[in-house]
Order: sequence, then structure tokens, then C-alpha cells
Amino acid sequence: MDAVIETVIRNANLADGQRGVDVAIDGGRITAIGRALPLKGAHEIDAGGDLLSAPFVDAHFHMDATLSYGLPRVNASGTLLEGIALWGELKPDLTQQALVERALQYCDWAAARGLLAIRSHVDICDDRLLAVEALLEVKRQVAPYLDLQLVAFPQDGVLRSPTALANLKRAIGMGVDVVGGIPHFERSMADGAESVRILCEFAAERGLMVDMHCDESDDPMSRHIETLAYHSHRLGLHGRVAGSHLTSMHSMDNYYVSKLLPLIREAGVAAIANPLINITLQGRHDSYPKRRGMTRVPELLAAGIDVAFGHDCVMDPWYSLGSGDMLEVAHMGLHVAQMTGQDAMRACYQAVTAAPARILGLSGYGVAVGCHADLVLLDAADPVEAIRLRAARRLVMRRGRVIAESPRAQARLNLPGRPQTVDFRLDLPREIHDN
Repeated sequence: MDAVIETVIRNANLADGQRGVDVAIDGGRITAIGRALPLKGAHEIDAGGDLLSAPFVDAHFHMDATLSYGLPRVNASGTLLEGIALWGELKPDLTQQALVERALQYCDWAAARGLLAIRSHVDICDDRLLAVEALLEVKRQVAPYLDLQLVAFPQDGVLRSPTALANLKRAIGMGVDVVGGIPHFERSMADGAESVRILCEFAAERGLMVDMHCDESDDPMSRHIETLAYHSHRLGLHGRVAGSHLTSMHSMDNYYVSKLLPLIREAGVAAIANPLINITLQGRHDSYPKRRGMTRVPELLAAGIDVAFGHDCVMDPWYSLGSGDMLEVAHMGLHVAQMTGQDAMRACYQAVTAAPARILGLSGYGVAVGCHADLVLLDAADPVEAIRLRAARRLVMRRGRVIAESPRAQARLNLPGRPQTVDFRLDLPREIHDN
């Protein structure tokens, strides 16, 4: 008798364009992919031609602030600076228990959405390091179902805040994974550049990754990404550094950007845009025409630079909306960057899956033989339809075990002469799906 393996998912479409394939899972890993696999699974799942994807990955988030909207009061102006001021007011009243409870609730949302890896910045400018302790505890609790990577983030400026550098080093010693920074929030451009040097040298000395909030501004002269690329190249940090936001690039002149992009690529620095928050917070000082603010995603991709999209905020002092849905992030990024060609839309899907997985250095990620059986079955035929519909997650799997399930998105109709149900999907010609 043939051996029975744990699970076979039948008739699935994959993000790389393969259609109607079977995926075999055993021991928490993918063991075979092909058409009509001659295998028997203890559990057989019919994908029904739906998209089977690697899980979503959020390369930029603030879990210490999530779900704190309205505390200590609502951000009346909706601006970045009022949000920072509100967070400063809230910090003295934070408790570890409340931080843990809010973060765990968000991780529940994430798991249900198929978001199984998050890089979260955690503020280290509170000398108590309450948020660091809280998120390290959350990381421990969610490890069976979600990869949580933490960035030591000096929200008030690593030089501007007198104890920030010492706190950052303490946080790294406690188990935080990545060195963060915010050079454009230092007191001067010179201090911003110096902060980049200090933090990159510390990361190089410790063998750590770097992820800096960089040039989150409409000021075209905020050019700390150039300094970040310079030190990344000088110190041999290629492939270990990301610049987050980079919104000043939206306002830079084209000649300077034509010089900047090759420097970023040469240094192996990745870019992380945050479409929902960039389009909300940038351009606030403009009348009309009003800038979008999000960095130059198509140009970065064309230059060979890894680009990911992050959610950044969910119901916190900076943003009152959000639900942990990375398809909503991809949907906004697609529109803001005007990436409406078929290949461009697929690149937006990659920006919330494969690209951030590379930036975070996730091992065993993907839909290929030998990869972890971390999978999401979406109520859509392909990545473009998934973005269009913000598709329901029929099931979410971690290491071969189903951890979340949702019904297909259907509505019942009571219209004369029309079908009784509608599912919002459209059977497009094959060549459109495959292009």
C-alpha cells in the first residue's frame, strides 16, 4: 500500500502562473508540486482553482502603538507631528500588560488575514523599555504561528534624545533583532547624517540588520538615504539594510534621483514604502497641486532595488483605520504608484509577500519543494484578482497545520430573473491571467 502523507492540496493556482497543480505537505514542509500528483493525503483539500500563496509579510509596522487609537486623545489634525506628540504623551501611562494585550489582539487579526511575518519597530526612548519587554514577550507567545522581528527604534532621535543610544544598545542586548533610526528627526541635517554613521557602525560591529525611518518628509533636501547607502557600502552591509518611507524622494528633482538610485542598488539597500500612511501624512503643507508623497516605487523597481510595502500603522495616534490586511496595502500602493499594468500589479503583490520576506531574511519561505508549509488559500484565481477583491482567506496554514479559515465572499440576491448568489469574481480569458 502506498504511504499516506499528511496533506495534499489539489487543483491550486500559484502566484508564479502555474495553474491547476497539487501541493503535497508532510512534516510541516512542501514535499512535492505538480499536476495530478499520485499521492494520498490524510487530509485532502480542494483548492478549486483558487490562488495558493506564500503568506503575507509586513516589512514595516509599529506594534507597540497598535490599537491605541484615542489614547490619550484623538489626533485632531491627522498629522505626523501631532501623532508623535500624542505618542509622547501616552508613553508615561503605558503598562506592559496593555501593550501585550493589544499586540496579541493584532496578531490574531494578522493570523486570520494570512499575515504570518511582521517586522515591528519598537520605541526605545522610554528609559523603562516597557515596550521592548512587552513585544519580546509577544514574540515569544506568537512564535508558533507568526514570525515577529523587532527593530530598536529611537522615535525621538538617537542623538536628540539623551539616553536613546544607550537604550538602543540595551534593547539589542535584550534580544531585539534590528538597528533602527530616524535621521530626519534629529536637530540638524548634520546630526541626522552622524546618527546614520553611528548606527550603521554599531550594526556592522554586532553583525545586525538595519532598518531606518529615512526622509519621511516632503523636503527634497532631506537626503539621508544617500548617507545610508554610503555607509552600507562602506561597511559591507549589503543586503542587510532597508530605508523605510523615503518619501522625500517623491519631491526630489529627477537629476539627483538618477544619481541616487544606482547608489542605493550598489549598496544593496532595500526600500520599504508604506502606501496607506504615506498618502495620508505627506503633502499636508501643500494646497494644490498636492503631492502624493509615496516614494518612487516603479523607478526603484526598475533600478533593481528590492521594494516592499508595509502597513505601518493600525488604529494608533497616526492612523485611525486599518485591519491587518496586506492586500489593502497592496491595493493602495498600486493606485498611488499608478502601477496598473499586469506585471506592475503582480509586482505590488510581490511587495507584500516575496520582497519583504527577502528583506526580513526569512528562511524556508515560498511555495516550492522544501519550503515551510506556510500557505494562504485565497478566494481569487491569481494575484491581480486577489488585490482587486482583497480576497477572503479560505484557509491559512502554518507548518502544514490550518490555523484560520474564512468562507468565500458571496452575497445572496433577491432580484427578479437574476442569480441567487454573486461572488464578485469574473472568469477572465486565460491569456489575461497568464500575462
